[in-house]
Amino acid sequence: MAKTLISTPLDITTADTSEATVDITSGIDSTYPVYEFHFVNLHPATNNVNFTFQVNAHDGTSQLTGFNETITSSAFRSYLKEDGTGGAIGYDSNSDQSQGNAYQRILSTGTGSDNDQCVSGVLTLYAPSSTVYVKHFASVGNGTDHGDWSVMMNAAGYINTTNAITQISFKFDSGDIQAGTIKMFGVS
Repeated sequence: MAKTLISTPLDITTADTSEATVDITSGIDSTYPVYEFHFVNLHPATNNVNFTFQVNAHDGTSQLTGFNETITSSAFRSYLKEDGTGGAIGYDSNSDQSQGNAYQRILSTGTGSDNDQCVSGVLTLYAPSSTVYVKHFASVGNGTDHGDWSVMMNAAGYINTTNAITQISFKFDSGDIQAGTIKMFGVS
């Protein structure tokens, strides 16, 4: 398996820069069967937020509008308090969708905005250019939540369209991305 860096759509290292949403509108095509998005130390401007994604399809003739494709997903998380107490693992019903078109939670939940809090992880999108099958995705991430918990989250599911996925959008569900890096890789 070889990974090729396609782009770095977000690289915020200065405190006076932030982005509300990162939309990738080119580079997702039939060149690679799998795409990975790597998130490194994403720091939110707002406390207690969730990192999310949504996609946009192309119907073969034109780009569809709006990041609002139908998603079915499930998620589970494990967590442990900074002082070593309260650890658990379980299904996260607040982070799944059943034929919903909201932005999908990935990587972690309740990420804090303290200076030492952030979230990192990987989202994998399988066969986005297929015009035969639905598009599967899986993510794994870890972050520090607003209550000083370490939270690992796994989310997976499918985007219920046979149209090609050509665009993807990332954001916290409230506020800006104040720092961090997003890299897009093609996997062959």
